[in-house]
Amino acid sequence: MKKKSKIERYTDQEALDYHNSGKSGKIEILSSKPMTSKRDLALAYSPGVAAPVKVIAKNPDAAYDYTTKGNLVAVISNGSAILGLGNLGALASKPVMEGKAILFKRFADIDSIDLEIDSSNSEEIINCISALGKSFGGINLEDIAAPDCFLIEEKLKEKLDIPIFHDDQHGTAIITLAALINALNICKKSIEDIKVVVSGAGASAMACSNLFKNSGVSNKNIIMIDTKGVIYRGRDNLNQWKSAHAIETKHRTLEDAIKGADVFLGLSTKGVLTKDMVKSMAKNPIIFACANPDPEINPEDVHEVRSDAIVATGRSDYPNQVNNLIGFPYIFRGALDVRAKTINEEMKVAAAHAIAELAREYVPDEVVAAMGGERPIYGKEYIIPSTFDPRLISVIPVAVAKAAIKSGVARKKIENFEAYKEQLKQRLDPSTTIMQGVNTQIKKSQKKVVFADGEDENTLKAAIAFKSNGLGIPILIAKKEIVKTKLKEIGLDENYKIEIINSTDKEKREKYAKFLYKKLQRKEGLLERDCDRLVRNDRVIWGTCMVSCGDADALVTGNTRRYTSTLDKVKRVVDARSGEIIFGLNIMVNRGRTVFVADITVHEIPTAEQLTKIAISSARVARLFGFDPKVAFLSHSTFGTPKTRSTKNMRDAVEILKEKNVDFKFDGEMQPDVALNDKYRDLYPFSEIVGNANILIMPGRHSAAISFKLMKSLSAVKVVGPLLVGLGEAIEIAPLRSSTSDILNLASVAAYSADVIDYKKNKKN
Repeated sequence: MKKKSKIERYTDQEALDYHNSGKSGKIEILSSKPMTSKRDLALAYSPGVAAPVKVIAKNPDAAYDYTTKGNLVAVISNGSAILGLGNLGALASKPVMEGKAILFKRFADIDSIDLEIDSSNSEEIINCISALGKSFGGINLEDIAAPDCFLIEEKLKEKLDIPIFHDDQHGTAIITLAALINALNICKKSIEDIKVVVSGAGASAMACSNLFKNSGVSNKNIIMIDTKGVIYRGRDNLNQWKSAHAIETKHRTLEDAIKGADVFLGLSTKGVLTKDMVKSMAKNPIIFACANPDPEINPEDVHEVRSDAIVATGRSDYPNQVNNLIGFPYIFRGALDVRAKTINEEMKVAAAHAIAELAREYVPDEVVAAMGGERPIYGKEYIIPSTFDPRLISVIPVAVAKAAIKSGVARKKIENFEAYKEQLKQRLDPSTTIMQGVNTQIKKSQKKVVFADGEDENTLKAAIAFKSNGLGIPILIAKKEIVKTKLKEIGLDENYKIEIINSTDKEKREKYAKFLYKKLQRKEGLLERDCDRLVRNDRVIWGTCMVSCGDADALVTGNTRRYTSTLDKVKRVVDARSGEIIFGLNIMVNRGRTVFVADITVHEIPTAEQLTKIAISSARVARLFGFDPKVAFLSHSTFGTPKTRSTKNMRDAVEILKEKNVDFKFDGEMQPDVALNDKYRDLYPFSEIVGNANILIMPGRHSAAISFKLMKSLSAVKVVGPLLVGLGEAIEIAPLRSSTSDILNLASVAAYSADVIDYKKNKKN
């Protein structure tokens, strides 16, 4: 049994700051077409817009071709059942609906907008949504209380010819069915024969029961229980939806019903299932305890009394998380791509089977890297794919699209499903997997990471987030009184538990001074008292010594001083790794494409030999993040045109690499558009790198820094870095003015480096 990790909660102030930093809220609208010239404006609005208007007036389906309709989902709520908070009203639901909208975009490249309807009248809500319905390709209903959610969805399906999907119901049902399919497969049980007990009678419980029945579970073998006990035929005051799940039974309590049951599905409240109840279940029991945040029974309690049980929860800190995120983005993706009129039972079942089958497949290396370096194996503790499995987007939409076409609800057919799979893969934003994979890995190793600038507010917030996310053990170099004041300012208790160290620790100060003296006495002619002064007065030196002397695993510093100044201090204590060169490497993600750029920070104008070392090390790092390296040496010329003195280093570097017989593809020199844009492949058919490059080697630090900052300032590029590559310890430097997220990412990368690189072996060599 995997040990449950400790859950740390964010403060209200942290959450408020997140939502209020930069632009308020979590979503914005960007133009997908050029809007710079008078001609652009004329085409976008008047008079050019009249052309698609007339076409759509004649053929409404043309809206899918000329507007965003085909890739636009509305996330709609009235705030009557917000998360576990209850009825707090429409406006209070907006942060949740915005969050759902960005999940659509992040995981399935679906544009989404949130709509909050200020009404508790179901008829009014139905009329409002149906009047707006033609604007969208699909509608995701969210956090609407039962029984209104049933009625609203049912009536909207009658009125509108687009997918209407109440995720609280159907998303949970689809993932749960997938988990059930695999659990039964492992237990060697037939779905037609099992006895199921459902604790809870809300929207998700009813949807799960309906989907179970549609998949083969006998109606008489599902017992549903609400707060008043078993829902049986003849019970008073049952509404029409509960009545549909009433059966003939003598059982009146959960304790009675659970005896001999094969499956327990909990969508109710904490602690309703006891160890004694689990003992009374059938052989190889399946227990899905999905109440949030605390399950009906903890998995460790189940395994204490039943070694043969398969357990799933709604929690990410246990195996087998039933998480709707595995479903709804990809289900809508498939439905939208065939312009489906609805999401029917066939599509739901197809999605469930696709999810189940994916968990049974061998997990390839690139997926292992994205999921954090641990290869899951199908079995009792892996019956549902990981939320961050990048294969989800190329598997579930295909199954949904095929089911939509087969069942006759698709307006558009897909002729080539292999090509469709490749298109789906291109939609996945790699930034969803890069840091997630890193963070998943370091959660297991719990490295000690020093935050050298502990009194800086962004650094302090990053250290707190590092701890709160369970990524490792942060250590602040700071004065305790200053940290206490800062903690109060950001909404935390001044006695928040986080390790703080400084030069008042006499034992460590003497230890580091001796270490530094031994290292620098013949390099810089320093006396021991000089080294003691360095250690006492410089937090970068102190933190670097902590890592070098084994008192910490990694260090993140910078943010309060210039990068080169910090690097100079670090290099006084730590040398380059054997056979490598120290340089800066940025990971840049834009529009679903990831590119590594070097050297960003160290070498002003690297020699040809230095460029080859940078390329080799960049390829090594790219592989650590799960990428197949393809290196382009950039210049203002392409393959010798024009040939100038400044392009010589790049041409020479390519020739040197050819002699080294490296195990990755490379070419150059070339201009950046040639390296990145596949439209130039026909012009240069002799090069495999043209249009395919994912590692860009820059001719100098000045061009790298200018290019990077232009891209970051003028586009939506996401950046991780600069990573400090080639150093003999796991140390990262945050540039001046780095955000909390930037520092947190660098801390995670430093911890990851400490985990996957054997720095001790390097020192021995």
